[in-house]
Amino acid sequence: QVRLVESGGALVQRGGSLTLSCAASGFPISNYHIAWYRQTPGTEREPVAAISSTGDTDYRDSVKGHFTISMDKAKNMVILQMNNLKPEDTALYYCNALPFWRIYDRVVGSWGQGTQVTVSS
Repeated sequence: QVRLVESGGALVQRGGSLTLSCAASGFPISNYHIAWYRQTPGTEREPVAAISSTGDTDYRDSVKGHFTISMDKAKNMVILQMNNLKPEDTALYYCNALPFWRIYDRVVGSWGQGTQVTVSS
């Protein structure tokens, strides 16, 4: 069973930075493609960034250049480094495993509780 736990969300000011972690338990996270998603009330969950099992990355256009996704195999986690945060980045952030690379409407595990990112203006 794929189980991932998100952490690292906080309240920050515009222009600030945060590092989100997606920790895997019970399996090597490098076995899967991993994606970060975000959701605000009343909207669909949207993919933000993803990293493949071989290290390829993919980003939605609005975060290119200020979000970076990476995999720390030693810690068995995927990291989302978020810089120059904007109020529109405010959301509940989730991670999940993808069965197919860059196919975001299918995920392997169930959704966790997510981690809240709030960017004040």
